[in-house]
Amino acid sequence: MDKISIVVPCYNEEEALPFFYKEITEIAKKMDYVEFEFIFINDGSKDKTLNCLRELAINDERVRYISFSRNFGKEAAMYAGLKAATGNYVAVMDADLQDPPKLLIEMYDILQKKEYDCVATRRVNRKGEPPIRSFFAKMFYKIINRISKANIVDGARDFRLMTKQMTDSIISLGEYNRFSKGIFGWVGFETKWLEYENVERVAGKTTWSFWKLFLYSIDGIIAFSTTPLVISTLMGCLFCFLAIIMVLVIIFKTIMYGDPVSGWPSTACIILFVGGIQLFCTGIIGQYIAKTYLEVKGRPIYIVKETEKNVKND
Repeated sequence: MDKISIVVPCYNEEEALPFFYKEITEIAKKMDYVEFEFIFINDGSKDKTLNCLRELAINDERVRYISFSRNFGKEAAMYAGLKAATGNYVAVMDADLQDPPKLLIEMYDILQKKEYDCVATRRVNRKGEPPIRSFFAKMFYKIINRISKANIVDGARDFRLMTKQMTDSIISLGEYNRFSKGIFGWVGFETKWLEYENVERVAGKTTWSFWKLFLYSIDGIIAFSTTPLVISTLMGCLFCFLAIIMVLVIIFKTIMYGDPVSGWPSTACIILFVGGIQLFCTGIIGQYIAKTYLEVKGRPIYIVKETEKNVKND
């Protein structure tokens, strides 16, 4: 019998967990020809998420959980769940039911045909999201697909069902600065995309602010492309060329027409503009150095404080 491991990152999902557990167990009943395990990762939640997971683990032997010592981020939570999974198929889902559990049935059926290694989902719209957020999200997908080799589909969700082979390939990339959407595409394998209408959260509030999403997008670009470094180099070359042209123009005007070299306001503006460009390019380089610094320190991606074994042993 096949076994599906459901990996569910959780951060302050106390309100959503009961709804999710009810939905996913209903799907497990319908798919009685498959064995299930539910792996919840408590990513340093501040509410009673951990208490909910403890109760679920006591009442259902299929439930496992990993509780971090603090908040390490969703990327670390997904990585921990993938490493802990024991099924020959592994799914990643959110606890807020924005990833419809009912799709698992179709996803599993598709993988049984052995034509694909992964069935992933993408939203066909962003209903319920602020327009400005949707605009920047679409721009991000266009930019990262142009400047990197990571194949990231617009509207792609983390919700997907993968074979164990693909899962192991993802786990083998033990980098500290993780961007799973890019990693999923980078490892390759045949992927089937399922489209569905956007679903709003069943309960609770999202912790993904616009600023957090912006920083996350920068992490993704830096993780899978060196194009920003090339851009900063080209900008440096361009401004050097313009500086040489302007020097020649000033010399020519002074010799031919006797024009005095004046105009401190324009000079000040040019200095400020060029200085801003320099700081911008330095910032780009600094981001790559910072990521390299974090990578070479070799710190663990996450630290486990508690698992379901602690509860069951008690």
